[in-house]
Amino acid sequence: MTNGDLDLVARRFEEQRGRLQALAVRMLGSSAEAEDAVQETWLRLSRTDIGEIENLAGWLTTVVGRVCLNMLQSRSTRREDPLGELDAPEAESGPEQQALLGDSIGAALLIVLDTLAPTERLAFVLHDMFAVPFEDVGAVLGKTPAAARQLASRARRRVRGVEEVTGDRERQQRVVEAFLSASREGDFAALLALLDPDVVLRSDPAAIAFGSAAELRGMDAVAEMFCGRAQGARPARVDGRAGAIWSVGGNPRVVFDFTVAGGRIIGIELLADPELLGELDLRAPA
Repeated sequence: MTNGDLDLVARRFEEQRGRLQALAVRMLGSSAEAEDAVQETWLRLSRTDIGEIENLAGWLTTVVGRVCLNMLQSRSTRREDPLGELDAPEAESGPEQQALLGDSIGAALLIVLDTLAPTERLAFVLHDMFAVPFEDVGAVLGKTPAAARQLASRARRRVRGVEEVTGDRERQQRVVEAFLSASREGDFAALLALLDPDVVLRSDPAAIAFGSAAELRGMDAVAEMFCGRAQGARPARVDGRAGAIWSVGGNPRVVFDFTVAGGRIIGIELLADPELLGELDLRAPA
């Protein structure tokens, strides 16, 4: 590829950068990782004969989607960027791309997106947020359009619980308190009744060092982990949401950050990094 050809490819890529960045942020929940995904997409484009690409926008969407999918699947633990640190595209990306990274997605939705399996998250983001046809979503995922539609539908049902995540805080707290009680009493059936079938538990590296699993999926696995445990955990507000704290000598050691939707727990995050705990707003329940 000559310098002139490379300049042309670079210009056409820059025209798409804002959209690709928006896609990658929604898929990964991290502005830094999104930049890495977009850069990897550029590297792949620079090694490709652009003359053989019939639809550049579609080609770039497919590539960045596959890069993000690989990144999601390779994570052993995941932490989303705080919303304030999600970088919007540069001004030249246009008002449409600006809106995609604006207030259209809140903290609760990011939490719910993170409970989805990588393929579900990708299908939902591509189709429901960016109007990518299921034929193209299927191509990104290596699945049929029908399978892609099913993944997006499954994700959509879980995302619909977002309104409750930000709604009845007292009800959420009651669910968490019932869960802690069932955990301490070793009541496996009660734990199952309080967990969503597709609940996801994730632990940060410090919590893993305490003996927690890095990630568990499904009500049976999570209930088994908590059955007969959580003896020292006490209900708390974690950044305003229902949660719990395990303390030693009055100092928080592990924070249990719950996400509740539809009256059931859909996500649990175990946080034990001392620096992170110092930044959380931890309070007794109201």
